[in-house]
Amino acid sequence: MADDLGLLVRCESPSADIAAVAASADVVAELGARLTGVAPERIVVDGRTHLRWRFGPAGAVPGILLLGHHDTVWPLGSLAEHPWRVADGRAYGPGCFDMKAGLVQLFHALASLDSLDGVSVLVTGDEELGAPSSRPLILEEAARADAAFVLEASADGGALKTARKGASWYEVRVRGRAAHAGLEPWNGVNAAVELAHQVLAIAALDRGPDGATVTPTVAIAGTTANTVPGTATVHVDARVPTVAEQRRVDDALSDLVPRLPGAHVEVVRGPRHPPFEPVASAGLFALASSVAVRLGLPALTSAHVGGASDGNIVAGAGTPTLDGLGAVGAGAHAPGEYVEVAEMPRRAALLAGLVTAVRSAEWVASEPAGWSPGTKPGSRHDTARP
Repeated sequence: MADDLGLLVRCESPSADIAAVAASADVVAELGARLTGVAPERIVVDGRTHLRWRFGPAGAVPGILLLGHHDTVWPLGSLAEHPWRVADGRAYGPGCFDMKAGLVQLFHALASLDSLDGVSVLVTGDEELGAPSSRPLILEEAARADAAFVLEASADGGALKTARKGASWYEVRVRGRAAHAGLEPWNGVNAAVELAHQVLAIAALDRGPDGATVTPTVAIAGTTANTVPGTATVHVDARVPTVAEQRRVDDALSDLVPRLPGAHVEVVRGPRHPPFEPVASAGLFALASSVAVRLGLPALTSAHVGGASDGNIVAGAGTPTLDGLGAVGAGAHAPGEYVEVAEMPRRAALLAGLVTAVRSAEWVASEPAGWSPGTKPGSRHDTARP
């Protein structure tokens, strides 16, 4: 498994580099075909390369989606500074933890199963960008699935991710009126001052670590040092625990009004992920806990996290979802990112056990009250499973 991880890590795949992502897809496709015996469908959308496997006859029940991505945040050349290596039981290298080790675990788990009927695998190439081209593919597979397992890296200590905040991105644009800052500043409408008012209003929407976090980020104003700024912008990153909070923040940003006479404010909505709320994972986490006991693994723990993933899209579509089944390690997106190699076969065994358990009546018994994946809107099944 470490050797396979080295193959993926040594093929750098920054999300913004279409050619690099395509080359990485070749390596992932070869790994998956070697371990499952089936070549993937290669899907290119807006130049970005995604891979999909669908195993078994159409209509196999229950449907199980395994979801991951092969793009990373690391630019080409990062291997020179952060080379692939294994030392003292840890594997290092750009993207090893987020989330190439999860892909290795996924395919080794599938290789251990007698049958893959009903399993779909989707490996996207733009997760780190917010899934701009892969979102329709994710939703298509979510509609076919009765359960989804996301191979993103685990939370601290190997915890599974049972909830994620939703994410919304915005750009707030201010238009004022430029003027000479020395000769006649009074004839201008200072977009930087207007932006300052808006930033304070945006920051006031924040509800702290356990609620919605609303963070003004990159701010730009003006053109030259001796000109009253005529334009200004600020980007906003909003992370929300519930659909209601996502709506509250969205409405509040839409209602922003200018404070200075003559200023104009425009709010442009960017990508968004719905919240992944705990009810979406409750049954699958209970199932995973029982599988771990049977396998003799340590008791599983869970975490609610602020970062969004493709799992938000699947859970938001109504599919029971469990995230964080990938690598155990630390340092995502940071120098020193690493994976605990000894945990890789254990996590692969857990995933294989989950796929097997979902096929049994045990999964039906573990579903939380009020959650019926067999009849969820958009599912290919319009009657409850026997």
